[in-house]
Amino acid sequence: MEFKKYKKPVIDKEKLIYGRHPVMDAIKNGMSVDKVILSQIVKGDYEKEIRKICKIADIPFQVAPKERLEKITKKNHQGVIAFLSHINYLQIEDVFPMIYDKGEIPLLVVLDGVTDVKNLGAIARSAEASGAHALIIPNKKTAQINAETIKASAGALSTLPVCRTASLGNALDYLVMNGVQIIAADIKGKSYLHELELTIPTALVMGAEDEGIRPHIIRKANELFKIPMKGQTDSFNVSVATGIVLYEVSKQRMLEDLKG
Repeated sequence: MEFKKYKKPVIDKEKLIYGRHPVMDAIKNGMSVDKVILSQIVKGDYEKEIRKICKIADIPFQVAPKERLEKITKKNHQGVIAFLSHINYLQIEDVFPMIYDKGEIPLLVVLDGVTDVKNLGAIARSAEASGAHALIIPNKKTAQINAETIKASAGALSTLPVCRTASLGNALDYLVMNGVQIIAADIKGKSYLHELELTIPTALVMGAEDEGIRPHIIRKANELFKIPMKGQTDSFNVSVATGIVLYEVSKQRMLEDLKG
């Protein structure tokens, strides 16, 4: 990328940046951008360049009718709007070495298709309280981390590292190469949660309530497990289920520490 003299863009109260040069400059200068929306009528060199830099920076990119952009802002957006992130996203490759540097056993929470902001916030709250080291989410088809999500997290998203990736599959491959077991919640799992060994480096994968974890992500798991249930409903809410699993992890690790 070519970096020009940076002129700080005007940011409105909704954390929007709009206009071709302000949006492009914000991305090139490392501002944390949640997503970019481009009008369908924008074509040519600008469209190619904004697509390219969004791909490089792992920023979700959408093309929408110009009417959608008009509903978001009445300002002169020139066919492009960027939503600034409420948090700074990290790369798993940056977070992971720090875990071992602290002498701790990795615990990561991976969310595949959780689109409800309150569920995402509640999961982050449980993850931070349980000592998880990071939350890993895809950059598409996931809940936006906005003011409501942060409120639902009770502030946890201000301290818990969040890693956003273009490929959850690649992120899980990276974890496996670094000695992390992948466990996935699935109603068809043969093992019960309490039967798993959770004192070793672990990444917990949770999926959307309606569709569960996608097949290609399920195939990455070392263990599929289910949570014991006696009621007539077929599943727990995803945030509740995540809290149950994280409690079991905490319990096993605490008992292991007591043995030592």
